[in-house]
Amino acid sequence: MLRRTLFFASKSSVGRRTFVSSASRRSYEDTIRNLLIHKDTKVLCQGFTGKTGTFHVKEALEYGTRMVGGVSPKKAGQIHLGLPVFGSVREAVRDTQPDATVLYVPPPSAADAIIEAIENEIGLIVCITEGIPQQDEIKVINALKSQSKSRLVGPNCPGVINPLGCKMGIQPGHIHKPGKIGIVSRSGTLTYEAVNQTTLVGLGQSLCVGIGGDPFPGTQHVDVLKVFLDDPNTEGIVIIGEIGGSMEEEAAEYLERYNKTRAKPKPVVGFIAGAHGSRWCIISGGKGAASDKVAALERAGAIVSDSPAKIGSLLLKEMQIAGLA
Repeated sequence: MLRRTLFFASKSSVGRRTFVSSASRRSYEDTIRNLLIHKDTKVLCQGFTGKTGTFHVKEALEYGTRMVGGVSPKKAGQIHLGLPVFGSVREAVRDTQPDATVLYVPPPSAADAIIEAIENEIGLIVCITEGIPQQDEIKVINALKSQSKSRLVGPNCPGVINPLGCKMGIQPGHIHKPGKIGIVSRSGTLTYEAVNQTTLVGLGQSLCVGIGGDPFPGTQHVDVLKVFLDDPNTEGIVIIGEIGGSMEEEAAEYLERYNKTRAKPKPVVGFIAGAHGSRWCIISGGKGAASDKVAALERAGAIVSDSPAKIGSLLLKEMQIAGLA
């Protein structure tokens, strides 16, 4: 087994941490299937006993999520919401063998919490925290790219949810419905809009991934699309982007190459916040114009909606044309 060593400087000291890359052929790319959470996924919570963590873990439990415990160093050994509290991720992994972890950790310590989860090889790490310093996010990205066990979603994202009974994040569970549409979005609010639309037209969702709006996300649109195109439970796709950056163009290029060329392409509906004079996005960055993103998605065979309110009806029409609804 090959090991790569990552060197980085923390605020207080210089540390050395080793992450596992199990074979030279394996890389961070190999972790994308870890996004496929399900009702039997065992979930840990970091930042468990705080106000935010407590609220959302309670919601997750009510949704049917298989929570196995949490990490909160100052309250180690206690029971919280009927679950054990551990002093470290290492102890939690040893005793509960989680498949995934969700983080409600304050911004100053969130990067170290993510890296602790990477060190302990937790397969999926979902970081909800907003406001992590950019230099910390870069440190996390470097750690992720040095290994092949852990996949990060976020930071600053609503989370990941499988409506069959696994909720990792801050999503309103009641608007989701088990079904056949995969949703990937940079915008939290618009994720919920797309979910509600696909629920109301009777299509439901197979998996919803909010990748977050930060400049250094652990997972991008294209990563989620690779999962959706290979997933037999996902028959149609909603992709929601924003102006700025090039993630949506890269996703469109992937769809054009690997979905449009299929004998039976999966129907795709897109929406770009900031296009069509949308009020949903503040323009920033001076690149990644909305028109470029819309054109790229249309070249890839996607139907691009001019309003988030039309996502459900447009997708239903495309699914009916494809004989999938």
